[in-house]
Amino acid sequence: MTVSSPTVGELLRHWRSHRRLSQLDLAGLAEVSARHLSFLETGRAKPSRPMLLRLAEMLDVPLRERNRLLLASGYAPAYTESEVTSPRMAGVWQAVRQVLTGHEPYPAVVTDRFWRMLDANAAIDLMTGVVAPWLLEPPANILRAGLHPEGLAPHIVNFGEWRAHLLTRLRRQAAVAGDSELMELYAELKAYPCDDPEPEVESPGSGDVVTPLRLRTPLGELTFFSTIATFGIPADVTVAELAIESFFPADQFTADVLRARQAAR
Repeated sequence: MTVSSPTVGELLRHWRSHRRLSQLDLAGLAEVSARHLSFLETGRAKPSRPMLLRLAEMLDVPLRERNRLLLASGYAPAYTESEVTSPRMAGVWQAVRQVLTGHEPYPAVVTDRFWRMLDANAAIDLMTGVVAPWLLEPPANILRAGLHPEGLAPHIVNFGEWRAHLLTRLRRQAAVAGDSELMELYAELKAYPCDDPEPEVESPGSGDVVTPLRLRTPLGELTFFSTIATFGIPADVTVAELAIESFFPADQFTADVLRARQAAR
């Protein structure tokens, strides 16, 4: 048996429904008639390449899926997808390494769209040093390593709170991207045991302005918050899916400990 690929009209209708837009809504955003959009979705008309790209932009379709739309309509992909080790990525990785090393003595890690660790700075060993080696075998998934019982989980003081934060972030990402593999990862991580109370709605604790990561370490309890950086206006699928997560000390004690740790290396 063969499974037919979805038509370009079916893909357009999927993304429009996923973004909860009516045909009239999308037609207004793209400045086309609702009648023409209906013809595109039903296959009565074939979209031009510029029209497809315009509709994809209005629907905020990820670059990977924009290529899929183009291929379904018989057009060549608009966006390259480079291997992370290819020469054309050299400039990107140089910039990434500058960010990673420049962030020391605080931990930072770069991941792909599935949260697989592609690189990290030396300070990340504060977190990976307590993780079971099998969880760090390539391609190591930092969410799996963070929430698995043999990973960082037993060392997180506010595990229920931090777990709820990570799962909420992953669920939102999967919903925006419409990615079934991310939803499978979410289901796997959600099934991991958690004895700590989890908030039904993600919210920082009393006195917090962000959801912190509180780690129990031989150096004392260390507290972090994190930021995630992506590349602006990427034209390559691989670059668009890179993310750099940087952890910052949330109190002076953590900052002092990490600076002393760096100086002692």
